[in-house]
Amino acid sequence: MFSSTANYIIGILALATLVLGGCTPESPKTTNKPNFLILMSDNHSYNHVGCYGDPVVRTPHIDRLAEQGIRFTQAFCAAPSCTPARAAMLTGQEIWRLEEGANLWGILPAKFQVYTDLLEDAGYLVGFQGKGWGPGNFEEGGRDRNPAGNAYETFEAFFEDREEGQPFTYWFSSRNPHRPFEQDSIAASIALDAIEVPPYLPDNDTVKADIRDYYAEVEDFDKQVGAFMQTLEENGELDNTLVVVCSDNGWQMPRGLANLYTFGTQIPLIFSMPASLDTGRVVDKLVSLNDLAPTFLEMANVEIPQEMTAKSLVPVLLPEENSDVYERDFIVTARERHAYVREGGTGYGGRSLINNDFLYIKNYNPDYWPAGDPPLYGDVDAHMLHYPSPTKVYMLKHKDKPGVRALFDLAFEKRPEEELYDLRKDPYQLNNVAYEDAYTQTKIDLSTQLNQYLTATGDPRVVGGEMKWKDGEYFAERDKNPRPSPALREELNLEEEYQY
Repeated sequence: MFSSTANYIIGILALATLVLGGCTPESPKTTNKPNFLILMSDNHSYNHVGCYGDPVVRTPHIDRLAEQGIRFTQAFCAAPSCTPARAAMLTGQEIWRLEEGANLWGILPAKFQVYTDLLEDAGYLVGFQGKGWGPGNFEEGGRDRNPAGNAYETFEAFFEDREEGQPFTYWFSSRNPHRPFEQDSIAASIALDAIEVPPYLPDNDTVKADIRDYYAEVEDFDKQVGAFMQTLEENGELDNTLVVVCSDNGWQMPRGLANLYTFGTQIPLIFSMPASLDTGRVVDKLVSLNDLAPTFLEMANVEIPQEMTAKSLVPVLLPEENSDVYERDFIVTARERHAYVREGGTGYGGRSLINNDFLYIKNYNPDYWPAGDPPLYGDVDAHMLHYPSPTKVYMLKHKDKPGVRALFDLAFEKRPEEELYDLRKDPYQLNNVAYEDAYTQTKIDLSTQLNQYLTATGDPRVVGGEMKWKDGEYFAERDKNPRPSPALREELNLEEEYQY
């Protein structure tokens, strides 16, 4: 049984196909099922795109898609870590429901259904390019291919395998803007003075230059988006394809990647399909990257598995005057093991609840270093200090200087069991008010709401049971004996090798 909204959107697509030239001789035979194209960046915070208000970075192709589609301002990933965020997106489930799938460099057990397989069973051609699900070992999870589908080197090669009129889903997972960055590649075109440094990082030329190098990779991703749109147009599939531009998690800076702050979890999310959807609409509703799975299934008229905890965004994607009521009061995000950065490869458990006003975080291991054991602090940036990481290195080197010490503590030091941030007054999450009397009731309310959600969705950290992610294998052996680069060993007085 499928919703009227799904039937409505399929009808719109079929009509658009007829009206906009789907029957012309040079166009491929079309179906009434939409195609899906995901264009995903890697470690890219939501606000570093032109259409999200960044005045410096140049992203004309992404900005154009936002003008032609729907831009979400409060979209979050399930986890601030590549592998679990991608696993959650594919399954439409929270990471604590995925056993070892909650970890970086782990597995995604085959018993967990992914939307790609369900679409393939419904006749879709399914492909991906780049990372897809990962990094990890899909064979050890009992799968014969990456959960993202069939691997392709290019979008053009994918089209060569497509039968005439066959609907498709394709996921391009860019390497940009994942570190290491090429340094100073756009130095001549962006002045350091034009770059705004967020207040949780030191404001100096070293950090600004590092952000500029990050911007260069964001701009490269934007060029990739443009190339994919050109290929889509050349194959006559613009009108029948829902294009999604997003990232997997936040940027690779201190307090970003591997952290439950919004700099680690809030992502850009744009849907574009001008022939069928509203154009230029901005949506402030709380949504999740996990929502892609049920959204695609509903649009393809494929039954959504009951185990999916995500919500279909079809009601939001419909023309505004026809939209059903869509409400979500909060988003829950989570972290378990990111990189192999503590003795024995122990992870750092945490859950967070974010709404329009507050961010509440529960840290289950307050005795652990959230950024990884010193002196490498491997859950921040270059986890083994094996490649350049200027902002992290500056903070490590100057941690006792005035103006740096407090920021170093926020990024690297141990954290209390509970954190609470008033986003109305403190959008950069600098002041933990969890232990202030004025916020006692707010903390109780949010903690209760979080625990109710975790209980309803079967989180072993709350309801009990085996936490398989704790002993899950880590499939990157070299990380277990990190060897910092010679340059950084000398600069930071590090040992040649560390053993975890």
